[in-house]
Amino acid sequence: MIITYKHKQILTRFSCRVPLMWMLFTFFILLSFYPSLAQQNLGDDISLIDYSSPKKYEIGGITVSGIEYLDQNVLIMLSGLKIGSRVEIPGEEITNAIKKLWDQGLFEDIRISATKIQGDIIFLDIYLLERPRLTKFAFNGVKKSEAEKLRDEMHLTRGDVVTDNLLVRINNIITGYYGEKGYLDVEVDIIQNKDTTKANNVILEIKVDKNQRVRIFQINVHGNENMSVQKIKSTFKETKEKGLFRPLYGIESLLVDVVWDVLQLKFPKMIEDVQSYVNNTLRFRIFKSSKFIEENYQTDLRSLISKYNGMGFRDAKVVKDSLSRNPDGTLNIDVWIDEGDRYYFGNISWVGNTKYTSEYLNSILRIQKGDVYNQELLTTNLQFNPSGFDVSSLYLDDGYLFFTVDPVEVLVENDSIDLEIRIREGKQATINKVEVKGNTKTNDHVVIREIKTRPGELFSREAIIRTVRELGQLKYFNPETIAPEVLPNPEDGTVDIIYSVEETSADQIELSGGWGYGRIIGTLGVSFNNFSLRSVFRKGAWKPIPSGDGQKLSLRVQSYGRGYISYSASFTEPWLGGRKPNAFSVSYYHSLYSNGLPRSDTNRSYFKINGLTFGLGQRLKWPDDFFTLYQAISLQRYDLHKYTTIFTFGDGTGYYNNFSYNIVLGRNSTAPSYIYPRTGSNLTFSLELTPPYSLLNDADYTKMPDDEKYKWIEYHKWKFEASYYLEVAPKFVILGRLKYGFLGSYNSDIGITPFERFYLGGDGLSGYNNLDGREIIGMRGYGNETLTPFYYQDRNVGGTVYCKYTLELRYPLSLNPSATIYALAFLEAGKAWLYHPGFNPFDLYRSAGFGMRVFLPMFGMLGLDWGYGFDDVPGLPGANGGQFHFSINQSID
Repeated sequence: MIITYKHKQILTRFSCRVPLMWMLFTFFILLSFYPSLAQQNLGDDISLIDYSSPKKYEIGGITVSGIEYLDQNVLIMLSGLKIGSRVEIPGEEITNAIKKLWDQGLFEDIRISATKIQGDIIFLDIYLLERPRLTKFAFNGVKKSEAEKLRDEMHLTRGDVVTDNLLVRINNIITGYYGEKGYLDVEVDIIQNKDTTKANNVILEIKVDKNQRVRIFQINVHGNENMSVQKIKSTFKETKEKGLFRPLYGIESLLVDVVWDVLQLKFPKMIEDVQSYVNNTLRFRIFKSSKFIEENYQTDLRSLISKYNGMGFRDAKVVKDSLSRNPDGTLNIDVWIDEGDRYYFGNISWVGNTKYTSEYLNSILRIQKGDVYNQELLTTNLQFNPSGFDVSSLYLDDGYLFFTVDPVEVLVENDSIDLEIRIREGKQATINKVEVKGNTKTNDHVVIREIKTRPGELFSREAIIRTVRELGQLKYFNPETIAPEVLPNPEDGTVDIIYSVEETSADQIELSGGWGYGRIIGTLGVSFNNFSLRSVFRKGAWKPIPSGDGQKLSLRVQSYGRGYISYSASFTEPWLGGRKPNAFSVSYYHSLYSNGLPRSDTNRSYFKINGLTFGLGQRLKWPDDFFTLYQAISLQRYDLHKYTTIFTFGDGTGYYNNFSYNIVLGRNSTAPSYIYPRTGSNLTFSLELTPPYSLLNDADYTKMPDDEKYKWIEYHKWKFEASYYLEVAPKFVILGRLKYGFLGSYNSDIGITPFERFYLGGDGLSGYNNLDGREIIGMRGYGNETLTPFYYQDRNVGGTVYCKYTLELRYPLSLNPSATIYALAFLEAGKAWLYHPGFNPFDLYRSAGFGMRVFLPMFGMLGLDWGYGFDDVPGLPGANGGQFHFSINQSID
């Protein structure tokens, strides 16, 4: 015979519809109604279960029934019941066992019954009815792309137990997903359909009705006295009102108010009434949506309080806010503000400073007594000022890693707040160990030589920031994910630094077609930017090329067919000798232009160029270590045979030689990435010159023919370029750039050489780039080289001086290193002049437009711009107007 707790089911059964408190309550009620003894015969023994007088039993055995997928031993362990232990029946042990199993969320019904009683030994059975399991699920009412994203967030798999928590989680994920998109009235209905092919399994049908997106109609602000409603709304970056255009709405009331204000001579009140009318009837919403997102709304409320704090209202707070719905489904927001009083800085004293005087720290803090109290400014100038120097930087850059600073308000009197800034300088920390993680391709020594934090040196936060910049400038790692980890060791006063990097592809391939001189010119080039020359003959290093030593190897070929071919090769070792950042480079190029006839043909004409350049670049430490110096020696030889197509002098036959020295002084502090800089500047000043041959001999150049006059090319060429980057809003960057170029001569009898001139206009991709040393400068909104002087037989002879100004607004669409994309809008102005006396930096051709840049590691920077040239070019109809420009590797920039 089996005894079960038939009348006391609350002791042995916990259904999904009976909470624990109700179970206990029912238990005590049943005790009051059943004081008598309940007894049953069990086998050869007779035991009594008296609910009014609990009895101790020893558990002789435990079985589990009703389950299919779960392990019995694990379930017994989860219940807390153990064979050999003594339990009181009825008592808390059974109740707690049921509760523990119920808390797993896996069962719909739980019963514990006695299968046998022998004396004081009891055998128990735990009956469990499992919840159904998931076979599959499907969405109804959502787009395919949305369903895929929801699946990724839900992480549902076949065999999951369909619990109440699971259903609630599905509902929350769906409502949260659409809530972030402004759908606040999402309805989710989850239907459980039995799977007829498998017992105790269900198929979930998830029906979703997004309804209409909820937009904000109006934001009402209450309690503001020191900040206008419009200024408050402007601090809300993401929470915006719905656009309106109802110019005649309330016009009668406006006219009455304006007339009454004029009659009372209340002109400021009249202006206020007009502004209020405009704000309530004309609202333009173009770039920002008016959808309501709770998280963004709370962020905007915090931004509002920060704005008040910056104005001296340190006690400002949002008293309350409410959301109300309009009949058309739009949303009204009401915000009540308590501005509090405006405060000012009082006396500022320093405590604990021994390294620097209070006067010097005040000069770094840049806050004076009587300034409007601004907690954010105080914190910024004490701890971290991204655009300048701060007190913490002063100490942290000198090794004081354990430095702390705590501003304490010691007196608040009337509207003045006295501060005591308490400093704990601590001891200077020494760098113990520096590690780099994540460089799977780039060799350690290439990374280590760029690190500015060395073991044994004092800790410096500025050196860490500079190291992150230098590693990003290498182009081998993702600059957005370079993360320094600082691990201080207070026991011995040292610090360990770990730089985590993420390798990216640095090699590039150029495959393009350009239009130049009436022909399509094809270009194929490859650049291996992390090459390893020493591994060329090492077995297994070709994967697909030897790499890891930070060297650069570039190969390039260009042609339009039989009449033209050009090829070049260059190699750069950035650390010549391995100890100092002295970049040695060597490059060679060869070009051949001809009329396409065979070499045996007497009518064949051609133009050959051979060039060889040796360069040495150095990083300077003065005036600061952002400066670089580059020097190069170049040798070029031009070989012409009956070639009169290009030049405006001579009979097209002869040799011309160009031996030049080039020096470039630059300073580059852009950060964080060379692909998408957000801050910093890039300045470059260069001078290229040849020996003054004409001043070293007695030849009469006034009577010398041109082909003899230019046999040895002489000139001096000056160029200056400056770029400045400023992040005006998160990720929004303004770029300002100017370029100047000047080509001069040593001897007025020779004049300015026809070589090395400036050609302005277009996309900068015209062929024949190394034709005669010419420098091609792109400018959007105009055709290729159309802003360059025309002088001889309508032939473009190039300018001897030019200038160009650029202003761009940039915004990134993706900062992924494998595909960096940003959009831009620009204004440009520029011009090239034939003679120096005509130079006027304000008499320029102007253009404006927009474009896109895509950086792909394999192909480099690709660009597409549309520009509109505003000014006509004399003698060249159609040179301006709307123009599309395709660029490669910043040929326009």
